[in-house]
Amino acid sequence: MMGFWIGLGIVLVVIVVLVMYGVGLYNSLIALCERYKNAFSQIEVQLKRRYDLIPNLVDTAKGYMKHESETLENVIRARNAASGAMQAAAAAPGNPDAMKGLMGAESALAGAMSKFSVVMEAYPDLKANENMMQLSEELTSTENKVAFARQGYNDAVTSYNVARQQFPAIVFASMIGHPENAELLEFKDSAAFQEAPKVSF
Repeated sequence: MMGFWIGLGIVLVVIVVLVMYGVGLYNSLIALCERYKNAFSQIEVQLKRRYDLIPNLVDTAKGYMKHESETLENVIRARNAASGAMQAAAAAPGNPDAMKGLMGAESALAGAMSKFSVVMEAYPDLKANENMMQLSEELTSTENKVAFARQGYNDAVTSYNVARQQFPAIVFASMIGHPENAELLEFKDSAAFQEAPKVSF
C-alpha cells in the first residue's frame, strides 16, 4: 500500500512539473512573440513615414520631369503596393507569407526609386530645388531608421525562433499555439534596398 502512495506521489510530482514547465514555456514564447511584434511596429512607423514622403517627392518632381510620367507613375504604383504589403505584414508580423510579400514589394519599390534617381540626374534644376533637397534628406534619414528598426525586428525574431526550436520546446510549441517560426525581414539585395531610395542631390 505504501508503494502505491509513493508511486502516486511521484506521478503527481511529474504532472505538476510538466504543467509548470508548460506554463513557463507558454509565457516565455508569448513574451518573445510580443517582442518581435513590437519591433515590427517600429518598422511600420518608419515605413509609413517613407510612404508619406514618396508622393511629396514625386509631386515636386512632376513640374520638372514632364516627359518622365511613366517613371513617376511606376514609383507611385510601387509605393502603393509596398504600403498594402506593409499593412498585411502589420496584421500578421512574422507570418512567412506576409513577410515575403512585404520583402517583394519593398524590392520593387527600391527598383522604382533607383530608376527615378537615375532619371533625375538629367534635371539639375530639380536637384537644386530646396523642397527636393529637404525631402531627400528626410527620405535618407527615414531609410536609416528603417534599417535600424529592421535589425531590431530580426534580432527579436531570432530570439523567438531559437527559443521555439530548442528541445523540449519544439515538441510542445505547436500544442500551445506556436506552430511555426517567425520570418526574418530580409531583402534579396539588401545593399540595393538601402541605397536605392536615397535620392542624393
